[in-house]
Amino acid sequence: MWLAPSTLFFSASALAAENSIAIAADHLKNLGVVLGKPEPVTQIPLLTAPAKVVVPPSEDYLVSASQSGLITRLHASIGETVNKGQVLAELNSPDLLTLQREYLKAESALQLGSLVFRRDKKLFEEGVIPERRWQETTSQYRAFASEASEHRQLLEIAGMTDAEIERLKNTHRLSGQLQVRSPIAGTVMERMAVAGSRVDVLAPLYRIADLSELWLEISIPQERAAEVKIGDSVELENAEPQNGAATAKIGLLSQNVNPENQTVLARAVIEGKQPAIRPGQRINIRIIQTAERPAYRVPSTAIAQHEGRAYLFIRSASGFDVAPVDVIGRQGESSIVAGNLAGTEEIAVKGAVALKANWLGLGSGE
Repeated sequence: MWLAPSTLFFSASALAAENSIAIAADHLKNLGVVLGKPEPVTQIPLLTAPAKVVVPPSEDYLVSASQSGLITRLHASIGETVNKGQVLAELNSPDLLTLQREYLKAESALQLGSLVFRRDKKLFEEGVIPERRWQETTSQYRAFASEASEHRQLLEIAGMTDAEIERLKNTHRLSGQLQVRSPIAGTVMERMAVAGSRVDVLAPLYRIADLSELWLEISIPQERAAEVKIGDSVELENAEPQNGAATAKIGLLSQNVNPENQTVLARAVIEGKQPAIRPGQRINIRIIQTAERPAYRVPSTAIAQHEGRAYLFIRSASGFDVAPVDVIGRQGESSIVAGNLAGTEEIAVKGAVALKANWLGLGSGE
């Protein structure tokens, strides 16, 4: 088919609106044209990016020594699952002895103060002592109670349980053995101490994490960040999930750009428990958006480019109509397009190059 030279100077939109290609059916094979239909889709692959699996900060705990002392035993190893309250380590702490002695001293003062309080209360009610003395007795008793409560809380902060404190109160038997317990049920991520070593107060011993929920920290090129929206779906490409495709949802988009690599941080929450996905793992992800208008998947070979626009060749009674489309996503060897399509059309999925040459009057070349 020969087109007048002036046809080549039409705009792409004019060509698409006013031109079609008349080709006999028996010539399609010679041109290498293969027909197919566009596949309706509701999810659009937006972009791929690298991501790192991390533990939410609220579920990541650093277990420290509440008192200085000598580590006599470590009970948990890396990778082990522990329960809340489970003993992780044991320390021999002289400072704990001091806290216990001060607590017993405060408790003894409180008991004596309680006797005086009850005696003076009875005397005041009988009118034997003046109100001023009763007020002094009450104030002193409250001071004793506050001091005893303070020292009890110091023991709790040191790591002693209520049962251990009550036993100390009843028996007056001091013990420098301090048990460090897990604050949550989780997995041991790190061990930072060795049995037999001396540690100072607040020295880190273990890192415990609850892995029931994991996040993805995604590095998005800053020039593409505006395309990503809160709520977009995320597919994990190389996570090898055990129970179907692993997915996540974008929950946060950072407002600043990393100056080192010019990327924007996006955070996504991984949906469901995925045993094959572990903290620290590097994963390639694909961000997927829900189509806001009808969209279709076609082989990338079906798309012809001309003057910055994309076109499909739709089978007609006399040959092919040229239809402009917008390429809104790519996935492997397929493209996602939107345009004036119903999804029932037959399109040229192969041979678009030859049809484009006929369309533009270029013979058999581009």
